[in-house]
Amino acid sequence: MIYATLAFVAFLSATLLPMGSEALLLYDVKEGHNVYLLIFLASFGNILGSCLNYYLGLKGESYLEDKKYLKKESILKYKKFFDKYGAYSLLLAWLPIVGDPLTFVAGVLKYDFKIFLAAVSLAKALRYILLVYLVF
Repeated sequence: MIYATLAFVAFLSATLLPMGSEALLLYDVKEGHNVYLLIFLASFGNILGSCLNYYLGLKGESYLEDKKYLKKESILKYKKFFDKYGAYSLLLAWLPIVGDPLTFVAGVLKYDFKIFLAAVSLAKALRYILLVYLVF
C-alpha cells in the first residue's frame, strides 16, 4: 500500500493540482522501504500525471479556441517556438508551479509525444534520484 500511495500522490502532484510528492518519498525512504522501487513508482506516477496534462491540452485546444482564450494565430506562433525549444523547456517539467503548465502547453501545441515523453521522463526521474541522493 505504501508504494501505491506514493505512485498515486506523485500522479496527482504532476497534474495541475497543487500538491507535492517529495516529502512522502523522503518519508518512505527514511522508513526503510525499497528506495529503488520508491523512486521508480514516484517517477512513473509523476510521468503519468504529466501525460494526463498533455492529453488534456491536446483535447482542450479547440475548447480554448471556442472560448476565445486562444487564437489560432497565437497557437501557430507559439508552436513554432515550442517545436524549436520545447525539449529543453520540458526538462523543467519537474519544477513547482512552472512544470505542470508546461506539460499542458505541450499538448495544446501538439508537441511530438515521443520527445515529450523522453524529456519529461528524464526530468522527473532525475529529480527524484537527486533528491534521495542529496538527502540521504
